[in-house]
Amino acid sequence: MILIIIRTLILYFVVMLLLRIMGKRQIGQLQPYELVVIIMISELAAIPMQNTGIPLYSGIVPIIILVATEVVLSFASLKSARARELISSKPSVLIQNSKIVESELRRARYNINDLLEQLRLKDVADIDDVEYAILETSGQISVILKSEKRAVRPEDLNIQPEAEQLPTTLIIDGQVLQQNLTKTNIDSDWLENELRQSGIDSPRQVLFAMLDSKGKFYYQLKSS
Repeated sequence: MILIIIRTLILYFVVMLLLRIMGKRQIGQLQPYELVVIIMISELAAIPMQNTGIPLYSGIVPIIILVATEVVLSFASLKSARARELISSKPSVLIQNSKIVESELRRARYNINDLLEQLRLKDVADIDDVEYAILETSGQISVILKSEKRAVRPEDLNIQPEAEQLPTTLIIDGQVLQQNLTKTNIDSDWLENELRQSGIDSPRQVLFAMLDSKGKFYYQLKSS
């Protein structure tokens, strides 16, 4: 039993490390070759976990080879448009100027019901509102609305809003994040002063505190 636990933990940390090397992607953003690698890694990792008679390296070595192959293919896709097209295919324009492109639907084996469903998921009910709908290489649909159907932006009204900064977390569960204080050029004295003005004696009373995008101090106390 101890041997199984040790082997499982070793494989877990090896796979986690190699997946970190592959990069951060959501499942829906994976290219086909990346998804194949993920599936094969899960299968290869399961074999030595289930059978202690199989050496660990029999699972680890193929996993390393798969990840190395994925890294090489990703690098090739990054450096060469031709390689990118061969490895990941290319986007398909399914709707152009509010007209469904039948040839692209057939090529992508994409039916109209699926296309309409994806449009509805993008809050688009009418094809006539769509300038372009593009099937990306990840399998997701990108929708570009006609100019008169897009949401109004400040620049359309000649308005220049003030630039906003990223919200910065200062306290989580009573713990002050010193590195974030440093990044925002504030010190502990400033934070303590803000807490005192709000009637708070100690950061340990705070569940969450942050500077919002406009630099305003926000906090929430612990419930008990």
